[in-house]
Amino acid sequence: MMRASRLAPLAALASLAGCESSSQLPMTTLAPKSDLASEIHQLFLEVTAWDALIFLIVMVAFVLAVFVFSTRAGEAAPPSQASSDLTLEIAWTLGPALVLLMISIPTVRTIFRSQPRLAPMGSLEITVVAHQWWWEFDYPDGHKTANEMHIPTGQTIRLHLLSADIIHSFWVPQLGGKRDVVPGQVNQLTFIANVPGEYPGQCAEFCGLSHANMRLRVFVQTPRDFAMWDKAELAGPATPPANDQLAVQGAQYFATSPCTTCHTVEGVSKGYIGPNLTHFGSRTTLAAGVLKNDPADVAAWITAPQTIKPGAYMPALVLPGPKLKALVAYLENLK
Repeated sequence: MMRASRLAPLAALASLAGCESSSQLPMTTLAPKSDLASEIHQLFLEVTAWDALIFLIVMVAFVLAVFVFSTRAGEAAPPSQASSDLTLEIAWTLGPALVLLMISIPTVRTIFRSQPRLAPMGSLEITVVAHQWWWEFDYPDGHKTANEMHIPTGQTIRLHLLSADIIHSFWVPQLGGKRDVVPGQVNQLTFIANVPGEYPGQCAEFCGLSHANMRLRVFVQTPRDFAMWDKAELAGPATPPANDQLAVQGAQYFATSPCTTCHTVEGVSKGYIGPNLTHFGSRTTLAAGVLKNDPADVAAWITAPQTIKPGAYMPALVLPGPKLKALVAYLENLK
């Protein structure tokens, strides 16, 4: 019984580890959902196969050297018969060179494939701007969103990656490889997503205090669903219904609040520092994927952003309860 009681916490820990592993499964490079991710995955398999072959050869040579061609205790060492064998030397030189060549060719091919000079015809070109610590997505038809990018299946996606401050790295594991986002430079990432779904991403270059909280989500949709989303984004912000007095009051508070100096809501404010809030209520997360987009988390973010996301540039707003509820109701209404 004592042994069982000691093992119980370990079993519980293993169970939790299993749950964590399952929940983190989407952040994997081993389940590609785009053409680029599939090519990178194939390259990984090829290099792993060559590594396994080299490991097998080395282990066979090691076993032969230790158990077949070595002398035992008490045995006299055989006389030295060292001589030069040109054939063996050529083989030991050409063998590794051929392996490196077989690895280099698909690697270079994949690198060039991942960053073509010209965008293919019919591409959807999206400008991605990295900020400390959130992502901005600018679409060619003029609308902007933050931290959640929507793209259609079957269409070439061309991302133009820029930084507003320091070096970041754009990475959505199931859709493609990492690509650095460098100040003063525009890098590109081109791929075709082929499976609808929601794919998490992350900044993969240390960029300051809240680097780990600089997350994003990519929603891959059917062309029809994407067209519907895009049309909704092009429309202006939703007007609070007249019978929703709380949201109406919140709209009045927002229009006269410090929020308008940083955030844009089309037709209401024109801020240039923080994320565009025109359709904030339709997003699934806030604070670059750190929190769910629900009233409780929105209120917590407004009142104490620094405790949720250390180093965040958003100032805390000290609002009385009724005013805070009204502001949250208005923001959640922006769909």
